[in-house]
Amino acid sequence: MTRTFWTGALILALGVAALVLTAPAAHAHHSIAAQFDLDKTVTVTGTITKMEFRNPHSWLYIDVKDDQGRMQEWAIEFGSVNALFRRGWKREDLPVGAAVTVNGFAALDGSRTLGATEVALPDGRRLFAGTAPSEGGR
Repeated sequence: MTRTFWTGALILALGVAALVLTAPAAHAHHSIAAQFDLDKTVTVTGTITKMEFRNPHSWLYIDVKDDQGRMQEWAIEFGSVNALFRRGWKREDLPVGAAVTVNGFAALDGSRTLGATEVALPDGRRLFAGTAPSEGGR
């Protein structure tokens, strides 16, 4: 067989491998509009129980009192760790036990999940929470 054949076969094999390896990542990424109602904003105030800085999305969990005084856990989705850090976030900004107010988009499925847009910290600072619809979410 000729050298040209093997070079072509190698290029084809590498191309197929690249497609196979990147397909799950492409499938996993989604628009914010796929999970959240961009026409319905919600504001919740509660106490932090956990903050997970991770990729592709970071998550904050807070306990919020409902209208009857019962505690309910809310899950709040943010952009990636790198996106948050580029916007000035620090790991120590969200310690367990701190009270925060979060603005965001309501979950399409009606769950206690928000697509966060902004977090107000106890010291008065406001942190932008990640990708907004105007940055390519819709």
